[in-house]
Amino acid sequence: MEHSKSDYLLGILPEKEEWVQQMETYAKEHRVPIMDSVSMNFVMQLIRLKKPARILEIGTAIGYSALMMAEAAPLAEIVSIERDEERYRQAENHITGQGRQDQIRVILGDALDELDTLRESGELFDWVFIDAAKGQYRKFFELAEPILSDSGVIISDNVLFRGLVANPEKAHQRHRKMVEKISSYNRWICSHSGFDTSIVPIGDGVAISVKKGRG
Repeated sequence: MEHSKSDYLLGILPEKEEWVQQMETYAKEHRVPIMDSVSMNFVMQLIRLKKPARILEIGTAIGYSALMMAEAAPLAEIVSIERDEERYRQAENHITGQGRQDQIRVILGDALDELDTLRESGELFDWVFIDAAKGQYRKFFELAEPILSDSGVIISDNVLFRGLVANPEKAHQRHRKMVEKISSYNRWICSHSGFDTSIVPIGDGVAISVKKGRG
């Protein structure tokens, strides 16, 4: 029986703590979109290397990725934005359950509004993780850029969207516009003069954009 690369990598990851397994099981059963394990492990490793002091997440869902990032950067301050009230409450419960409420602050609201509020408040972040409405990725990126420190990193998840970005002809009618937007976003970030971007074909596709320092 032939195994995929992802299956192989999943098989050699360290055993997960019970709370992680429970969150992943809940997400699967209730169709909550969370980052796949291999990609999450990759992002956690990047965080360990970068050691960001402040992390901003766009799209909290049930708090899975925020908690995993907290595991990788236990001293970092994490701010996460979620517009769905039910998921916001679930995230709060999960974060409190892991004793991370002093490290992770979840904001209930639309990221398009809340990012402006953070900018007006003079907030600055070393790391931004975008994992929300795919059609809004460019707007999220543009709003996050002014509050990103020099040499800061913006991570965008799902940028290959089930392989359909590379093979748009295979996309169902209901997904075609989204696939077009993601493809356009990928071209835009890869040619952005203020960032160096690399797209890694891991999981559903992860884009790593590093802000160029001044001077």
